Amino acid sequence: MTNDSHESRGTDSGHLPADVHEMNEQGRASWDAKATFWDNLHGDDGNYFHQRLISPAVERLLNLQPGERVLDIACGSGVLARRMAELGANVTAVDFSAALIERAMARKQRGGPPIQYDVADATNSQALIALGKGQFDAITCTMAIMDMPTLSPMYRAVAQLLAPLGRFVFATMHPAFNSNNPVFVGEQADVGGKITETLSLKLTYYMDMPPVIGAGAPGEPNPHPYYHRPLHTILGDAFDCGLILDGLEESAAPAEDHDSARLLTWRNLHQFPPVMAGRL
Repeated sequence: MTNDSHESRGTDSGHLPADVHEMNEQGRASWDAKATFWDNLHGDDGNYFHQRLISPAVERLLNLQPGERVLDIACGSGVLARRMAELGANVTAVDFSAALIERAMARKQRGGPPIQYDVADATNSQALIALGKGQFDAITCTMAIMDMPTLSPMYRAVAQLLAPLGRFVFATMHPAFNSNNPVFVGEQADVGGKITETLSLKLTYYMDMPPVIGAGAPGEPNPHPYYHRPLHTILGDAFDCGLILDGLEESAAPAEDHDSARLLTWRNLHQFPPVMAGRL
């Protein structure tokens, strides 16, 4: 959702600072190299996080209607794009990794209009705007904000790509509990003669944390850069581009998903949401 009276700030993203461009290219090379691994990991419908924490929140905030025109930015292997097409949307899906786009195109749809895939970089506002000013009823970006070295180019493009009353829905690693590299802590104590287990998170960073190289899944090849940002930066960059927040969800694993075989896992940390989704 945009505020038409707000003038966006910042330089054109077609000319990224050298260090940001270098970090972005490092990320692109990593994703190209592990596209097959990532696609095989997520399959047609995504992993546990997508199925239980990400997609439900995104779909609620999106409230997609059949026939709507949707742009999926940083679509990866196409999990959300396929789901939105299945719900009847006309989907355009882009990613900066040509290898991921190739994997997404190889997956079959279960229904809906054919998805239009293309290679486009979310840090290049000109490339995104070229997809069509005012052409999209909704834009999505799921679990990619933490992979981008800069957010303003995407937000500036979103403000121009959305049709009147359009909405931008994103999901990302929760900045307070997940993207800041938490340590899982498990403790046992004798409480009144009963052994109890308590799970918690140990956090060292929030306001300021340098980029880290990490793996998105166990056994993943080619770890890529992660960029933690506090909440006021994630949203502030969007506000600077005229976008207005009108919906927010925090997704934590429900108690019925408890994993008794593995103590230190997000499935057992029911009080801490690893995912945050918002609508702008």
